[in-house]
Amino acid sequence: MIQLDNVDRIAAKAFEGYIVKKDLLDQFRKQFPVPTYVVEFLLGRYCATTDPEEIAEGLEIVKRQLSDRTVRTGEEEYFKSKAREKGSIKIIDLITARLDSKSDSYIAQLPSLMLNDARISEELINDNDRILTGGFYAEIELEYDAAIAQENRGRPFGVINLRPIQLSKRNVLDVLYQGREHFTLQEWQDFLLRSVGMEPSSLTEKAKNVLFVRMVPFVEKNFNMVELGPRGTGKSHLYQQISPYSHLVSGGKSTVAKMFVNMGSGERGLVCKYDVICFDEVAGISFDQKDGVNIMKGYMESGEFSRGKESIRADGSMVLVGNFEVDVEHQQRISHLFGPLPPEMRNDTAFMDRIHAYVPGWDFPKLNKDYFTQHFGLVSDFLAECWTRMRSYSRVTQFLPKVDFGGALSGRDNFSVQKTVNGLIKLMQPNPEAPISDEMLEWAVKVALEYRRRVKEQQKKIGSAEYRNTHFSYRIGDDGVETFVGTPELHSEHTITDDPLPPGEVWALGTGGVDEYAGLYKIEVNIGPGQGVKILNRPAPQPFSESVRYAEQNLYSKYKELVGDRDPRSHQFSIQLRSFDTAKSGMGIGMPVLIALCSSLIEKHTRGGLAVVGSLNLGGSLDLVYNAVNLAELAIEKGAKTLLIPVNARKQLNDLSDEMIAKINIQYYTDPQDCLLKALVE
Repeated sequence: MIQLDNVDRIAAKAFEGYIVKKDLLDQFRKQFPVPTYVVEFLLGRYCATTDPEEIAEGLEIVKRQLSDRTVRTGEEEYFKSKAREKGSIKIIDLITARLDSKSDSYIAQLPSLMLNDARISEELINDNDRILTGGFYAEIELEYDAAIAQENRGRPFGVINLRPIQLSKRNVLDVLYQGREHFTLQEWQDFLLRSVGMEPSSLTEKAKNVLFVRMVPFVEKNFNMVELGPRGTGKSHLYQQISPYSHLVSGGKSTVAKMFVNMGSGERGLVCKYDVICFDEVAGISFDQKDGVNIMKGYMESGEFSRGKESIRADGSMVLVGNFEVDVEHQQRISHLFGPLPPEMRNDTAFMDRIHAYVPGWDFPKLNKDYFTQHFGLVSDFLAECWTRMRSYSRVTQFLPKVDFGGALSGRDNFSVQKTVNGLIKLMQPNPEAPISDEMLEWAVKVALEYRRRVKEQQKKIGSAEYRNTHFSYRIGDDGVETFVGTPELHSEHTITDDPLPPGEVWALGTGGVDEYAGLYKIEVNIGPGQGVKILNRPAPQPFSESVRYAEQNLYSKYKELVGDRDPRSHQFSIQLRSFDTAKSGMGIGMPVLIALCSSLIEKHTRGGLAVVGSLNLGGSLDLVYNAVNLAELAIEKGAKTLLIPVNARKQLNDLSDEMIAKINIQYYTDPQDCLLKALVE
């Protein structure tokens, strides 16, 4: 048996009776024809302990119940015969029901027994109204009445009792709130991942974020989400296996009556009965009526839909999952990231605007046994019950005053990001009375902005001018520095991006020399208490050390005209050079280094899409640039939109071809102060 770690020990103390060892599921997986949460319902009843002996005893009971009460293919007639002999049997099955207008009575369907006409009372229907839309798994007592069997068209089988497989305790949130207090944020994140069966130590931070956002629709009303990515990454697992409050529409095919409302009977559809409706294989989404997608689009916007005279409100979240047939970079070259959607949604920017988060399924690994946990997690039905009750409150008013979102976010962007942040914070800190730490808030804001910006970037790709500004940013607290959030798949690490860079970061083009070609560098400066400039590269290339020395001396001698009243001598600058070409020496980049030092000191971002060229000497004058045309062509190749270069290169750049000159904005500077003003975000 696996050794208990710290998170297991905390969980055993905080959630006694509500945890289960998640690898216990392995011996039942695919052995019995029921979802994970059905097995966990029984494991939670008999194995919610850390005592190995009690677990072993509980496992025997669970095995016996699953063996006796689940119907495998080919055993249908055996179970029916047992019902006839004994008068009644207990089974675990997915039960649905419908109204039979000919006899004015309800009849139930039990698929594992291939029964389509079992009697069921009106009282059981009224107590369990989801039985009419998709149904649910339940412990069912099924009777056989021989007298009715003798009647013409009699229905001898009848459901006399059923118990939905879900938790019904009223105080589940109090248990969750009290238990959460025992964990740090990191411990709680790990425990939450284990509760859905995954092992956090096997996952990257990006993969963890994907899983957390997959959980958001369970705790946030009317949350619309798309996840596209490779096959085999478990995109639909959470919506099919973890909660009885979610419904998976396989193959994407549905009817307006089933999804929204049946005009004949007035019966409400899936969006009214379930917390989450997930369309699997999104490329195949289709409705039986032409206006189905438009009704869905309207519902995703407002949470309402009109059928007939009345307007109906529901709060089911919409999740669309599907597969990429190609890799992400290729998809972006040939189309955009909404390409796999059906034709009526694929290029509809209004539909895209209703998507609150685009989850990067390519950030999650293809699943194998190494990714499934062997540790303890919350029992699925307890977790699902907590999640459904957490939908009733919001934490937006608590975190919104702390965050200032940048000007690039439209009203819909703000709304989408707030919903994602709200969901993530409820997952991380369920108690609405508990404080929200800046660490938790910043993490949630970054994830929400990235996942919403991915939507905006695709709208921009389609060519709509109104979506041109995608530079999403945020600031936390009155003294916080504005931080820009990108979407990693848009650019490779070796490419200059359009987003403004954080204070202290600059893209630089080294001019090269006799033994070295020109090359792209990124300079990163951090500032702290102390004095002087510390180069983090080991060993530091001698030409780069010289560039840093020249920049440092110019900063000290000209600091009043460059950074005003901030004295650079009372700070220590830690500087790192990253090279992205064969050029490694950092030769001739004194001016970009000076810009990075000044930017870090005055806490100002440098402009997005900008590459800076310039070699300084100790007196502050600029060395002559000899290969300006090569540098401009390199800047274009690396994705720069603007080249900031000394004015002494102006005549050379007259030789730049018409094709190249149209691709880049060339700006000239005369001295360090002029260069700094043109390099910083206004």
